Amino acid sequence: QVQLVESGGDLVQPGGSLRLSCTASGSIFSIAGMGWYRQAPGKERELVAQITSVGRLNYADSVKGRFTISRDNAKNTMYLQMNSLKPEDTAVYYCYADARTSARGDYFRVWGQGTLVTVSS
Repeated sequence: QVQLVESGGDLVQPGGSLRLSCTASGSIFSIAGMGWYRQAPGKERELVAQITSVGRLNYADSVKGRFTISRDNAKNTMYLQMNSLKPEDTAVYYCYADARTSARGDYFRVWGQGTLVTVSS
């Protein structure tokens, strides 16, 4: 079993910053891609940012230049640094990891429980 635990969600004023963390634990052999999605009230879940095991990055257009995704492979932890936050960034943020529990095992996607980010004055 592999679990993801997120932290860092909070209430922040427009223009402010937050850093989200996502830590994987359990019977992990390796993790390939990791990333963040978000879901605002009444909207579909959307991709925010992704990072591969070798550091290739992908961002949604709406967050480019404001958000930075990174990971510490030794700690099985991923981060999302969010700067210049806007009210439209308000959402529940979910992290995921594509993990496997053995060298011969297939990768499977694991999701975190979500952390709420509210941007409001």
